[in-house]
Amino acid sequence: MWQEYIMAGSLEQAVNVLAEVGEKGRIIAGGTDLILEIERGNRPGVTTIIDISKLPGLEDIYEDKDGVVHIGPLATHNHVIASPLIRQKAFALLQACWEVGSPQIRNRGTVAGNLITASPANDAISPLMAFDAKLKLLSSRGERIVPLSKFYKGVRKTVMMPDEIVSDIFFDAPGENYHSFFIKTALRKAQAISVINVSVVLKLVEGKVKDARITLGAAAPTIIHAEEAERFLDQKTLNEEVIAETAVLTGKAASPISDLRGSAGYRDYMIQVIAKRALTAIFKGVDKDQIPSSPVLLMGSGIHTNPTKEPWNGKEIHTWINGQEYRFTTGFDKTLLNLIRDEAGLSGTKEGCAEGECGACTVYLDGRAVMSCLVPAGRAHGSEIVTIEGITPKEHIHPVQEAFIDYGAIQCGFCTPGFIMSAAKLLEERKTPSQEEIRQAISGNLCRCTGYYKIVEAIEHASEFGTDADHNEAVKE
Repeated sequence: MWQEYIMAGSLEQAVNVLAEVGEKGRIIAGGTDLILEIERGNRPGVTTIIDISKLPGLEDIYEDKDGVVHIGPLATHNHVIASPLIRQKAFALLQACWEVGSPQIRNRGTVAGNLITASPANDAISPLMAFDAKLKLLSSRGERIVPLSKFYKGVRKTVMMPDEIVSDIFFDAPGENYHSFFIKTALRKAQAISVINVSVVLKLVEGKVKDARITLGAAAPTIIHAEEAERFLDQKTLNEEVIAETAVLTGKAASPISDLRGSAGYRDYMIQVIAKRALTAIFKGVDKDQIPSSPVLLMGSGIHTNPTKEPWNGKEIHTWINGQEYRFTTGFDKTLLNLIRDEAGLSGTKEGCAEGECGACTVYLDGRAVMSCLVPAGRAHGSEIVTIEGITPKEHIHPVQEAFIDYGAIQCGFCTPGFIMSAAKLLEERKTPSQEEIRQAISGNLCRCTGYYKIVEAIEHASEFGTDADHNEAVKE
């Protein structure tokens, strides 16, 4: 793991540290990719991580007076999903972020991180490429602007220098006549990387295409435009025949590979299929309600009640876990999961995959459900953490826990703490969630024993109690 953890007090401090440590340092915001890369030995030279995730104002998403949409470097996928601005003006990006990981991953993973990781299968790249986004790169030497189309040199390779940080993502807000759609194929409904993805942005005036942008993910070493298809669409009246031909031309732009997720032949075929679906969705009128206007986020308020005034000094992690104050002088090179288990001695939070796939390690970090295996321990400094042990007052159990017992939603029980944490956070957001909302909330939690039916049934029953306070009153009576 890393040898030095630094919690930056400003972007300027972060770039100055990067300038000092060079290739040995990496910026961490969400960390959902970087921590895995370090643990797997893919970043053997990285000894210092500089955490910028607590810097204020960097998660904002807004449109400026010149009609430019800005996405801050700390804006997570869930921030995008919750943004009315993105829903209105860049729906394809919202769709892409909705497809990323699970609620816990989307609460930590940032759009900037998705771009920087530079996998051609990453979902946020193709819509932002279609919107002609640009990146502002900051270093101790100053700033520079790089179009996203010029940012990539190959698979997981970018033009970023070791001492640079993405400080802004921005693009011109599309006008009223612009419509966009993102679509992907994957091996399962959640927690799955794209086998192939397509983003379409069209300007339609009385049914005629005035501007067409079609970008493909996981179809080449970098995100590419289907240039022949874009040219073909220009000035065409959108109809079924034009859509069919455009889909064929879109497929011709790709040069996919075969890997564990799919063969090159399968990708070639599916590019045409999903391109046709995306174009048809725009032709018929994109139904923005396919992603709920109030989606399940498991995000909480992000506000904690015991913020420390003590600055980070690198010698102590000062935090609150389940309302109890802790001061750790060891564990700086660990994940939050291991800090909780090893240093705090709270074993209820489980390590299943240690890769953010199973959800057994779900905790609340400043109110947000996160995978604690993908959070550096130092991030706990000045924060509030809630684990399964602290989910209710000691004299009662949570209504979700009681429902799991009553409805037989537990078998081996290893995954249960994570499910309960996700479900309890859901009930904070939805007093009576639908079955679909329940399934969305637990999409990041895996169970090897059950068919999930009893788990869903238990959560649905627990919602009948309302809030935990309501349940505790009922118990007293």
